[in-house]
Amino acid sequence: MSNRMARVEKLFVIVAAAALAACGGSRPDGEQAASGAAPAGEQKAAPAAPVADAATLTGTIRFTGTPPAGTPIDMSSEPVCAQKHPGGVTTDEVVVDDGGLENVVVYVSEGLPAQTYAPPAQPAEIDQDGCIYKPHVVVMQVGQKLTIKNADGILHNIKTKPTKNRPFNISQPTTMETARTFDVAEPDIPVECNVHNWMHATIAVFDHPYFAASANGGKYTIGNLPPGTYTITAWHEKYGTKTQQVTLGPNETKTLDFTYDGNATARAPAPGAPRVAAHAHPGTSHGAAR
Repeated sequence: MSNRMARVEKLFVIVAAAALAACGGSRPDGEQAASGAAPAGEQKAAPAAPVADAATLTGTIRFTGTPPAGTPIDMSSEPVCAQKHPGGVTTDEVVVDDGGLENVVVYVSEGLPAQTYAPPAQPAEIDQDGCIYKPHVVVMQVGQKLTIKNADGILHNIKTKPTKNRPFNISQPTTMETARTFDVAEPDIPVECNVHNWMHATIAVFDHPYFAASANGGKYTIGNLPPGTYTITAWHEKYGTKTQQVTLGPNETKTLDFTYDGNATARAPAPGAPRVAAHAHPGTSHGAAR
């Protein structure tokens, strides 16, 4: 009788362990599963349909004055990264190309209708390549998957320092990918690597799809906008925030430029906490809508 009871107890333990595993125990790599599932009772937003008579906003973030020179970075301790920069590498708080300031976050800050926008299916990406974060500024939507890559195949860690979202600190010891999402809009989340103190980036998260980061000579485009009047905000990590108002008609394409003065006192106020950081790079508002 005692042997039979022992077999029953053993069977109960095995079944209970299997049930626990099915419900999701700890992950073998020690990471938490990426968030993104809607809480119970919460209705998931339907994918945003193309806007009828959609307008497009485009422009250039112009830079006046002399861009500050970057500081050389010594990567001799990481030969895998150093060999990816045969001409050397410098910090890049300010990247100016053909008179345009890159890595400026541009977004609609006022004027959108009150509604929920579904995140895009296409993930946003950030890669660690040559001991540099690429891109330097990631713009994405609440609930959109962020794919974090390690192209170097050496130890990196990705540490976010948000004020509204839950922070994470992920170790990537080899070539691999990790996914995360953000639950709350936050347009200035600092990112750093504690293994390589020169590695910094910014993640800007929005609760709508009307945003961009300037690139290719400071150019940006925000499309599929409903006709209306909007406040447009531009933010740069060193030179701070500028705003302008623009009115867009049906099917209209309008240009809205911003200008940052390199001779002005550098500052980085809201949307996020002020911060000063060095970033690696190889080798009052101006302008009117027209």
